[in-house]
Amino acid sequence: MLNKFQIEEHVKHALNEDVNFEDITTDNLTDENDKLHVVLNTREDGVFCGKTVFETVFEILSKDVEIKFFVNDGDEIKKGQKLAEISGSARAILTGERTALNYIQRMSGIATASRRYQDAIREYNVRMVDTRKTTPCFRIFEKYAVKTGAGNVHRYNLSDMAMIKDNHVKFAGSITKAVEKLKKSISHAHKIEVECDTLEQVKEAVECGADIIMLDNMTFDEMKTAVKYIDHRAIVEASGGVSMETLKQTAATGVDIISSSAIVAKAPTLDLGLD
Repeated sequence: MLNKFQIEEHVKHALNEDVNFEDITTDNLTDENDKLHVVLNTREDGVFCGKTVFETVFEILSKDVEIKFFVNDGDEIKKGQKLAEISGSARAILTGERTALNYIQRMSGIATASRRYQDAIREYNVRMVDTRKTTPCFRIFEKYAVKTGAGNVHRYNLSDMAMIKDNHVKFAGSITKAVEKLKKSISHAHKIEVECDTLEQVKEAVECGADIIMLDNMTFDEMKTAVKYIDHRAIVEASGGVSMETLKQTAATGVDIISSSAIVAKAPTLDLGLD
């Protein structure tokens, strides 16, 4: 769940960016007591996400805005469906319209992509997860949207777990040296993941006690061989070059996790509008 204080702080920054010192169009076309009634509609199919964020935009702008939602986060929505009715201060509604839509269009687009990817591998015991390739300062909303769409999240930030990539290996001297040094330094509560490009690296990562082994840009045959060798001694994650076209073949290799930046970085916004 998103924390209310985080939402409010973020929305205030977003409104400050958009409104600055005034909305010169709305402020000069409306009076303080003018009222407006609008409907939030979807213009395409998808998965809705961002209800609380949408509400927060108008709560900050005015106490005189009432919103009645007909859907919740995670609900599948259909083109032409009425999602909510918004009534009250014309100034608040017209000023906050774009900011509110920016949030839910982006979040609903990610939730839709996440659902699509996870549904594609429903027959396999595999979890679809995101990456840290997110929009700066928008990560809490993007990762929430992934979960809303039935996907799963990888580490939230660099503090969540240790993840040894190729540059770390070069700096440390080897996978073994990197893992050994980390085990002496980090909390017992943190896992260690190792990114592996070759089967030789996979064997080294297993032998030195890595908790998670990422198979990076390997062929399907290489992944099958790696999964068989690891034999449940570590969580196995496949990453790199993941697309809807390769998803099922990747899942069929026996990996536990498939990670991809596509469900966030390449997710289109969902077409929603206030009418």
